[in-house]
Amino acid sequence: VQLVESGGGLVQAGGSLRLSCAASGSTFSIIGMGWYRQAPGKQREFVATITTDDGRTNYADSVKGRFTIFRDNAKKTMYLQMNSLKTGETDVYYCDAQSWDEVRVDDYWGQGTQVTVSS
Repeated sequence: VQLVESGGGLVQAGGSLRLSCAASGSTFSIIGMGWYRQAPGKQREFVATITTDDGRTNYADSVKGRFTIFRDNAKKTMYLQMNSLKTGETDVYYCDAQSWDEVRVDDYWGQGTQVTVSS
Protein backbone atom coordinates (compact mmCIF):
# COMPACT_ATOMS: atom_id res chain seq x y z
CA VAL A 1 0.00 0.00 0.00
CA GLN A 2 1.30 3.43 -0.95
CA LEU A 3 -0.13 6.66 0.44
CA VAL A 4 0.35 10.19 -0.85
CA GLU A 5 -0.90 13.19 1.11
CA SER A 6 -1.64 16.60 -0.32
CA GLY A 7 -3.45 19.78 0.60
CA GLY A 8 -1.22 21.16 3.30
CA GLY A 9 -0.14 24.77 3.33
CA LEU A 10 -0.26 28.06 5.17
CA VAL A 11 -3.53 29.28 6.64
CA GLN A 12 -4.48 31.93 9.15
CA ALA A 13 -5.91 30.97 12.51
CA GLY A 14 -9.62 30.38 12.16
CA GLY A 15 -9.23 29.32 8.56
CA SER A 16 -9.78 26.00 6.82
CA LEU A 17 -7.81 23.43 4.88
CA ARG A 18 -8.69 20.11 3.32
CA LEU A 19 -6.09 17.35 3.28
CA SER A 20 -6.22 14.42 0.89
CA CYS A 21 -4.64 10.98 1.08
CA ALA A 22 -4.59 8.92 -2.09
CA ALA A 23 -4.00 5.20 -1.71
CA SER A 24 -2.59 2.83 -4.31
CA GLY A 25 -1.33 -0.72 -4.44
CA SER A 26 -3.12 -3.42 -2.44
CA THR A 27 -5.95 -1.13 -1.42
CA PHE A 28 -8.39 -4.04 -1.20
CA SER A 29 -6.67 -5.05 2.03
CA ILE A 30 -7.21 -1.70 3.78
CA ILE A 31 -9.61 -1.97 6.72
CA GLY A 32 -9.20 1.52 8.11
CA MET A 33 -7.43 4.81 7.56
CA GLY A 34 -6.57 7.74 9.70
CA TRP A 35 -4.82 11.05 10.19
CA TYR A 36 -2.10 11.77 12.69
CA ARG A 37 0.03 14.82 13.29
CA GLN A 38 3.45 15.52 14.68
CA ALA A 39 5.30 18.63 15.74
CA PRO A 40 9.11 18.76 15.87
CA GLY A 41 10.41 17.02 18.96
CA LYS A 42 7.01 15.65 19.91
CA GLN A 43 5.32 12.30 19.55
CA ARG A 44 2.95 11.67 16.71
CA GLU A 45 -0.63 12.10 17.90
CA PHE A 46 -3.94 10.72 16.79
CA VAL A 47 -6.33 13.04 14.98
CA ALA A 48 -9.08 10.93 13.40
CA THR A 49 -9.80 7.52 11.89
CA ILE A 50 -12.40 6.02 9.60
CA THR A 51 -13.22 2.40 8.83
CA THR A 52 -13.33 1.27 5.24
CA ASP A 53 -16.45 -0.90 5.34
CA ASP A 54 -19.03 1.11 7.27
CA GLY A 55 -17.38 4.51 7.58
CA ARG A 56 -17.32 4.63 11.37
CA THR A 57 -15.31 7.61 12.53
CA ASN A 58 -13.37 8.46 15.64
CA TYR A 59 -11.86 11.82 16.59
CA ALA A 60 -9.44 13.18 19.10
CA ASP A 61 -11.31 15.33 21.61
CA SER A 62 -9.27 18.37 20.58
CA VAL A 63 -10.64 18.33 17.03
CA LYS A 64 -14.24 17.19 17.54
CA GLY A 65 -16.69 19.58 15.95
CA ARG A 66 -14.00 21.24 13.83
CA PHE A 67 -12.45 18.43 11.76
CA THR A 68 -14.26 15.94 9.56
CA ILE A 69 -12.74 12.77 8.16
CA PHE A 70 -14.39 11.19 5.14
CA ARG A 71 -13.51 8.92 2.25
CA ASP A 72 -14.31 8.27 -1.37
CA ASN A 73 -13.80 4.56 -1.87
CA ALA A 74 -14.20 4.83 -5.64
CA LYS A 75 -11.32 7.30 -5.77
CA LYS A 76 -9.38 5.39 -3.09
CA THR A 77 -8.92 8.69 -1.32
CA MET A 78 -9.43 9.84 2.23
CA TYR A 79 -9.87 13.44 3.29
CA LEU A 80 -9.60 15.57 6.38
CA GLN A 81 -11.59 18.79 6.38
CA MET A 82 -10.12 21.09 8.99
CA ASN A 83 -12.06 24.16 10.09
CA SER A 84 -11.38 26.78 12.74
CA LEU A 85 -7.70 25.93 12.75
CA LYS A 86 -5.61 27.03 15.71
CA THR A 87 -2.00 28.18 15.79
CA GLY A 88 -1.08 25.23 17.97
CA GLU A 89 -2.09 22.89 15.17
CA THR A 90 0.93 23.70 13.07
CA ASP A 91 2.24 20.20 12.45
CA VAL A 92 3.14 17.67 9.80
CA TYR A 93 -0.01 15.68 9.10
CA TYR A 94 0.39 12.02 8.21
CA CYS A 95 -1.99 9.61 6.57
CA ASP A 96 -2.12 6.07 7.90
CA ALA A 97 -3.70 2.93 6.46
CA GLN A 98 -4.23 -0.34 8.27
CA SER A 99 -4.01 -3.40 6.05
CA TRP A 100 -5.30 -6.86 6.99
CA ASP A 101 -3.90 -9.94 5.24
CA GLU A 102 -5.91 -12.47 7.29
CA VAL A 103 -2.92 -12.99 9.56
CA ARG A 104 -2.00 -9.61 10.96
CA VAL A 105 -2.62 -5.89 10.63
CA ASP A 106 0.13 -3.76 9.12
CA ASP A 107 0.39 0.02 9.21
CA TYR A 108 1.39 2.06 6.20
CA TRP A 109 2.27 5.76 6.32
CA GLY A 110 2.43 8.57 3.86
CA GLN A 111 5.29 11.06 3.68
CA GLY A 112 3.35 13.77 5.49
CA THR A 113 2.12 17.19 4.52
CA GLN A 114 2.97 20.39 6.37
CA VAL A 115 0.18 22.49 7.82
CA THR A 116 1.15 25.90 9.16
CA VAL A 117 -1.39 28.00 11.02
CA SER A 118 -0.39 31.63 11.47
CA SER A 119 -1.75 34.06 14.01
